[in-house]
Amino acid sequence: MLKNIVNGIKAYFGTFKLIAKLGLWKYFAIPILISVVTGLIFVALTYFFSDNLGQLIAKVWPWEWGAETFATISTYIGGLVILVLGLILYKHIVMALSAPFMSPVSEKVEAHLLGETGHKHRNTSFGQQLSRGIRINMRNLIREVLFMIPLLVLSFIPVIGIVGTVLIFLIQAYYVGFGNMDYTMERHFNYKESIQFVRKHRGTAIGNGIVFVLMLFIPIIGFIITLPISVVAASTETVKILDDKKLIANADPSENPKKIKE
Repeated sequence: MLKNIVNGIKAYFGTFKLIAKLGLWKYFAIPILISVVTGLIFVALTYFFSDNLGQLIAKVWPWEWGAETFATISTYIGGLVILVLGLILYKHIVMALSAPFMSPVSEKVEAHLLGETGHKHRNTSFGQQLSRGIRINMRNLIREVLFMIPLLVLSFIPVIGIVGTVLIFLIQAYYVGFGNMDYTMERHFNYKESIQFVRKHRGTAIGNGIVFVLMLFIPIIGFIITLPISVVAASTETVKILDDKKLIANADPSENPKKIKE
């Protein structure tokens, strides 16, 4: 898995050059707008509601001594909780709504890497791509939140909290990488087959997601460039895997395997 994580990260090298070469920036206008608006909304929510949540958390401290200190700490805890949950929601909202715009990007990357092939892709409409994006990201959102709740509690426990924080980061990376890879898989697999594929290549998803999550912490610019370059990186690596596994047919239509190989 470690090798696949590294490959997922290395796929980011050269993405800006590839985007410029294929003229892909025009496809990112609406997704970037969605990303910036959604990101600013969640930053505002973190700023305005961290105090309120902190006050609720502070009420669990029943003693007079240390109450003021605990209240201050609770404000930061409240901000952290809102930030983490907001980041989870942000990722899935942006990826779901951007699906119809990212699929053509992934298709152009595939055509650039492989040229003409005899592969018969799944033909889906704008609405079907949006519906699938929402379905995939709703599934991932629910699973991610279920993992996050106990890990957030563990993250506040000394020593153990370090492990909890690392796991929170890796889980977020996995599910965001999943979403980015699905823009390519949407043309090749149905819903269940895509889930099966990512499970077998979870390292690639984690590697892609690690860079995605880290870039989001770059003020303003993170909301602008993260989605475009992460989608191109995920598309590049996913197409390579599909080609290596012979899951994309060549000019001979007889070479078109129907199931995912190990």
